[in-house]
Amino acid sequence: MKKTLSMAASLAIAATCALGMALPAHAADTTVTNRSLQSPIDTSGMAPQTKAIVDKIQAMLPADWESRVKAARAKYGLNESQWSEISDSVINPGDHQCQRTELTTYANSLLDGVHPGVLGNLQFYGGFDWAAFDALIVGTESKSNTFGVNGEYTQKLTAEMKNLKRFWDIDSAGIQLVPMHGTDVLSSPERLGHVLSVMYGNPIEEAPREWAVGLAELFIGLIDSEPVLQGGANPMFTFNAFAYSEKGDPEPLGVSDRIVVGDGILQGMTAVGLGDVAPRAIVGHEFGHHVQFQKDLFESDLTGPEATRRTELMADAFGTYYLTHARGESLNAARLLTSEKSFYQVGDCSFTSRGHHGTPNQRLASSTWAASVADDAANQGHILPSLKFDELFEAKLPDLVKPDAV
Repeated sequence: MKKTLSMAASLAIAATCALGMALPAHAADTTVTNRSLQSPIDTSGMAPQTKAIVDKIQAMLPADWESRVKAARAKYGLNESQWSEISDSVINPGDHQCQRTELTTYANSLLDGVHPGVLGNLQFYGGFDWAAFDALIVGTESKSNTFGVNGEYTQKLTAEMKNLKRFWDIDSAGIQLVPMHGTDVLSSPERLGHVLSVMYGNPIEEAPREWAVGLAELFIGLIDSEPVLQGGANPMFTFNAFAYSEKGDPEPLGVSDRIVVGDGILQGMTAVGLGDVAPRAIVGHEFGHHVQFQKDLFESDLTGPEATRRTELMADAFGTYYLTHARGESLNAARLLTSEKSFYQVGDCSFTSRGHHGTPNQRLASSTWAASVADDAANQGHILPSLKFDELFEAKLPDLVKPDAV
């Protein structure tokens, strides 16, 4: 079994740069065979000093940088496949209602005003992956960790993590909760340089550190050229959360099982009025993925988008069952589902993407069903074993994803 990294639905938003604007294809769709070949980014109208930074970046990158990044993503489980469009989807978008949510509207505003050439280059070279890589290769659980830009979610999320470990019937002692702060890596040449050395390798063997730090300084300069990017603090750089496990990997990298939560997704939920419940819903969802890792629940007969949708809706259900259970967070189901609609907000309409997490309606339906399992139980103090809960979910799944368009 290869390394497994399960991304939160926010990545489905970040994958399109949350702009609705045309950006270049990811590296997997483009082949660079000569160092002098320019990236397919329109730099017209770009400030001369910014254009000079882009030119220097292109000159410093190795000729095979794209294959190096692709290999690094595969090595750490950060493949682009969850974002890729595929042509063999059996899902017909016309059969489903799929509307823009407040969260996607918010995300669409985050990069307003950034020059398309700057934004395109950052995406083209993997800039929206840097904080995620950093959280994997540098991040660790620590009492000094904070969650949220100002640490406002630290107590809430660390307490929930302890509760989740007591709630579910898995070996969870080694699962870490790790924050992702954009400025930690995107304002530090040394730290970003370390990330770049992992992503790109060290093409200059005689001076690998100098090359990595020099390239990092250029990328930081590119970020700093646009005030909207806030020196790396723009929420889009950390607009995700994910669960990571090397369970069953024959060549483990030694990265601990973990849940990573980015500042950006917490800011997004706060911006749309969900700052109370949604952060707990995110951690509950990601912990649900660890239940799946340990109980081998990722395997199914489904393929492509439908396979991913199944696992994501299941994680929604695991999370909501915990949040509404009397021995979990004991949250009011109506408040969580009707008022907050935490999982509804992160639904997506990427029907043909391997990263499709389910439409807003499907995600809400999964959460609503899970809350009913907790609320309708005759013995409110009994926690269903995870495999029994999965059995109930599998039986309900066809109803959760049935066509809902009128």
